[in-house]
Amino acid sequence: MRRLATQLLLCAWQGRAPWAWPLRPIAWFYRLLLTLRRALFALDWRKVEQPAVCVVIVGNVVVGGGGKTPTVLSVVDHLRAQGWAVGIISTGYGRRAHATLEVFADAPVHCVGDEALLLRQRSGVPVFVGPSRARSVQALLRAYPATRIVVCDDGLQDFSLYRDVEICMMHGDGLGNGLLLPAGPLRESWPRPALACAGVDDGRILVVRSGAPHPGEFATHRRLGPNARRADGSTCSLSSLQTDPALKAVAAIARPTAFFAMLQAAGLQLAAQEALPDHADFQGRTRASFGNYTLVCTEKDAAKLWELAPDAWAVPLEQDLEPGFYTALDARIAAAWAGRLSSLHGH
Repeated sequence: MRRLATQLLLCAWQGRAPWAWPLRPIAWFYRLLLTLRRALFALDWRKVEQPAVCVVIVGNVVVGGGGKTPTVLSVVDHLRAQGWAVGIISTGYGRRAHATLEVFADAPVHCVGDEALLLRQRSGVPVFVGPSRARSVQALLRAYPATRIVVCDDGLQDFSLYRDVEICMMHGDGLGNGLLLPAGPLRESWPRPALACAGVDDGRILVVRSGAPHPGEFATHRRLGPNARRADGSTCSLSSLQTDPALKAVAAIARPTAFFAMLQAAGLQLAAQEALPDHADFQGRTRASFGNYTLVCTEKDAAKLWELAPDAWAVPLEQDLEPGFYTALDARIAAAWAGRLSSLHGH
């Protein structure tokens, strides 16, 4: 029933289904709350934390599946190649713990969250999770004072944390019906209203779109990595799985059908598919419940699924961002640091 309700809602968000009209008053109320919240920060009635480091926010305005995680990894790799000391913060969505803590590569996924654990394992830089992004930055800087740039996984709508650069991920299919939650897929109005707060303004945002970008945006192309991996570290080429007649794809991500389509485009013949809610933890499941199949999953799901099925093959997701994006990112970071230095000299 939950899956059916989700599918119906997604269909409504792509059009203007009459049965979704009763949700519009809730969306109007949500818009009012967003406007009031931004006004409180803009008028300094609520505190905005501005760390002594450059903050890069990677998020989206459309619910689910925007490609934030691979973009965070790409941005971190680029910044490290430029010589910057980088850290990552996340809320650790879906985790059972609530404390602010550092994520280690062998941390239990239920304590830190699947995305945060993947970011730590893939990036090799310090990662902290916590309910308050501002406190997570503080904890990261106390532990790693040499850090100069913090990349935040999600948080475009969290105005309590000042940001020097915003990276907004967009789906290739756009804004859907253009309505706010729950009547539509938007987390905030887009384009944004003129009211600025917490460093939010049009000059600091980079829009990245999967597929063909709109004018002024940057293109990203995501693809599956060439090799899959099991819990014991063994690997196989994706092409070698093409001859397996008993493949079952399992995904607990925002857009599981996109993962399934990518597997099929890579030549894998899927005998079965199982789409689960985003961040599902497979609680109560057993290996036998997935059937007598060769399991294929996303990297994000692997840490949880491997607890039940260490023989499952995890397929990494890779992406290419056009060079112009990195040029624009470097320019914004340079401007942010120039502003900080001038402020220090002014005092």
